Amino acid sequence: MNHKTDAAHSQILIVEDDEALARLVKSHLDRAGYDAHVEYKGRPALVFAAEHRTDLVILDLVLPDMSGYEICLELRRLYHPWILPVVMLTALNQPKNKLLGFSHGAEAYLTKPVATSELLSTIEAMLSRVERR
Repeated sequence: MNHKTDAAHSQILIVEDDEALARLVKSHLDRAGYDAHVEYKGRPALVFAAEHRTDLVILDLVLPDMSGYEICLELRRLYHPWILPVVMLTALNQPKNKLLGFSHGAEAYLTKPVATSELLSTIEAMLSRVERR
């Protein structure tokens, strides 16, 4: 699957409080042809997701105003789980964190640092699953 072709209309919300990392991820997504938007806190991210078409969320777990787990639950209330894939991207690498991520509605769980190729292929896989439904 070609990132450029499939990405043309995909809006990705990045929720990450580390501004340098958020800019880096956004830059990789922009280059891959995605339309990426960054929010640095959970509440503004939820407002964005409620007001704008969002095709996928890349979500950190540790944010200044609420946890990524809480945000994921709220996103599940806004969107049906099969419509909005959530990819957790976090430094929390313990199995219990991963299990909590999946139990709160994440479709993928990646730990920092992540290779750009792994992030892009995960996004591509999540978006192609949504297209097939």
